Amino acid sequence: MTEQANVEQQQAAWVREQFQKANKFMAEKGILPGKVIMKESRHLAPMIAIWKIEENGPRKRRYWVLSGDLPTDMVAESAAPNARELVRHFSLSWQMKAENLLQSQDPTQQQMARLLINRAEGLGQMHRDDRIWGDMPMVS
Repeated sequence: MTEQANVEQQQAAWVREQFQKANKFMAEKGILPGKVIMKESRHLAPMIAIWKIEENGPRKRRYWVLSGDLPTDMVAESAAPNARELVRHFSLSWQMKAENLLQSQDPTQQQMARLLINRAEGLGQMHRDDRIWGDMPMVS
């Protein structure tokens, strides 16, 4: 097997793992995952996977699910028009959550706050990097 084929195989395994992680997260929230909207989903192994997933139910609501080398999280489709803006949404949201956690005297909460701040800053940089997004526009 060539080195390129090995890298591609590792990336495919990572994407599958992140998809399973996203599905499990949705199920834990009481939402049965259905089909993935692939044209709007993105991944940048081994950092981040962004999934747009339609629930498997009569209402067919759609959700954005984020997984990877960061906390898995989810919001309704209406939170962001595209994957790039979803990254911005979570960057801002996690910064606010981290501020609240920093108020706690609990060392575990403060450790989680530092993780959120670190990942939120990374997401902010990712949002601004046109090389990642190609022609996907930023929304003002």
